[in-house]
Amino acid sequence: MIRLIGDMHMHTLASGHAYGTIREMAQAAADVGLELIGITEHGPGIPGTVDPFYFGNLKVVPRVLYGVEVLHGCEVNVLNDGTPSLKERYMRRLDYCSVGIHGLCYENAGKEKNTENLISCMRHPKIKFVTHPDDDHTPLDYDLLTAAARETGTALEVNNSSLIKKDHRLNCYENYRTMLKYARERGVYIIVNSDAHDPSQVGMLDLAVELLESEQFPAELVLNADRDRLVRFLTE
Repeated sequence: MIRLIGDMHMHTLASGHAYGTIREMAQAAADVGLELIGITEHGPGIPGTVDPFYFGNLKVVPRVLYGVEVLHGCEVNVLNDGTPSLKERYMRRLDYCSVGIHGLCYENAGKEKNTENLISCMRHPKIKFVTHPDDDHTPLDYDLLTAAARETGTALEVNNSSLIKKDHRLNCYENYRTMLKYARERGVYIIVNSDAHDPSQVGMLDLAVELLESEQFPAELVLNADRDRLVRFLTE
């Protein structure tokens, strides 16, 4: 069985539509035996999220809470011009960034252009993984996406929250199976995250792990199955 030691995509009260503090998320992680978490507030474009100034003062937050190491990131939005929604000067202050398409600040441009816009953002060296690339409301070309992930050294996420909300994420399971097939063939890293918006969801990774195991996806390509590999990948 694939055992995961970190959950690197979660949101706190600061994102405007989540319901825990950093300390509550860390305590929840300790309670389920995680060693590492990543706090990734939404970037500009999501209603109610933090002003980018927020990312400049995270140094005041302890790096270890309740025995859990805390990394600081941002879930940056893909914009329709193919640029990330967070400016460079704020990205530099973070341990890592992820990037994803969100319908609140992105208009579906078709499979080819959606994929092109996402890949353009993946080329930024601070962006380490793509969040929830699974919804055919904004379809993607998984052959091209995994090839770009291999080229840029970017991981692809299997998002447990998407699997829970599969009735709202169009063809979610089918898309993940296609993505995992190409990722396995190309040796592309996968990262499994909860996308928790409440402490009760931290470390909730079971559906994603079940999917990986059903597809016989190799544990050595799952970033957060190994602590040292995960930290190096996100922070170097």
